[in-house]
Amino acid sequence: MSTLIRPPPKDPSQSAIENVLELTQLSDIDPDLFTNTRPLWHPPGARGIYGGAAIAQCLAAAQRTIPKDFTIHSMHCYFVLAGNSEIPIIYHVERVRSGKSFATRTVQARQRGKVIFTTTMSFVRENSGGEQRVEHSTEMPGIPGPVEGMDDLDYGGSPSGPFQSQRIEILNNDSPHPHTKKTRQWIKARGQISPAGGHEAHLSALAYMSDSYFIGTIARVHKLWRYSAVRKSNTKSSIDEDVLKKLLAMDDESLRRVKFMDQADIERLRKYKNGENPSDDKPEIGMMVSLDHTIYFHNPRNFRADDWMFTEMETPWTGDGRGLVFQKIFSRDGKLIATCVQEGVVRLRQRGDSKL
Repeated sequence: MSTLIRPPPKDPSQSAIENVLELTQLSDIDPDLFTNTRPLWHPPGARGIYGGAAIAQCLAAAQRTIPKDFTIHSMHCYFVLAGNSEIPIIYHVERVRSGKSFATRTVQARQRGKVIFTTTMSFVRENSGGEQRVEHSTEMPGIPGPVEGMDDLDYGGSPSGPFQSQRIEILNNDSPHPHTKKTRQWIKARGQISPAGGHEAHLSALAYMSDSYFIGTIARVHKLWRYSAVRKSNTKSSIDEDVLKKLLAMDDESLRRVKFMDQADIERLRKYKNGENPSDDKPEIGMMVSLDHTIYFHNPRNFRADDWMFTEMETPWTGDGRGLVFQKIFSRDGKLIATCVQEGVVRLRQRGDSKL
């Protein structure tokens, strides 16, 4: 049973992402307890549910416990255990502090009594910074805008997915130094977020999308093979297996139009098609899973998550089986909306080893 209570029919007045992230308050037990209203997505080959769902639903739960004139400005999250999509999640909000200018909440996501995800969030009262302020912001780089009908071949870009994404060619992709490269994409919630959802729905949607291809930046800038055709129960596949099937069905000309494929990827796919073993050509990701995730919200009431947003990711360091990635998210008009940080496990598949 993937939900505690039978899910109601989807609300046609809400966007897909609002329906995905809907919570049920368990007020008869405790007004600070919530559970997922609808089943959560388990990416094919992944160890557990999509991490963005836990991030977003914890935020949505906490937002239900604060005054309307307070808004999230930072959240610090830890992925503790892989979430099971067949078991309901219970979100417990703890009201740590409610001050005049700032409020603090912690949320624990639990399954079968065990914590699978935990986060601490800070909220700030609107316009509490005073009339005179210190202000500056980095500028969005000049890049091509999104193109209608050019969504990526992934969950976000599928017609049934709650958000759309369009990746752009990696900046400095030919550099021998991975830390100088930047992966970039456009993202947006599919459809239109309902007025009833308020700014809280846009913030939860942003939190959900912020986990899209985040730690995967490391595989892309190192040009590691990310398309595993073999699923192993003890590791997380780094790419949706359905994507690999679609790519194998394409000819070379079509593959060259896929923005996130480089020439080495195309050569390896060609070997797959010919029945050859391409594992000698390029190291392959054996395990890639998020450890922690931080979001700083800069303009929390001044953007729309159902309009295109530009994200830019870079990794300053990878080593000892872990990697760190920074992400900046801009509104389409160039306003910096959020800055995110994620660390994750990044291990290569070892030759001759059956598991990592």
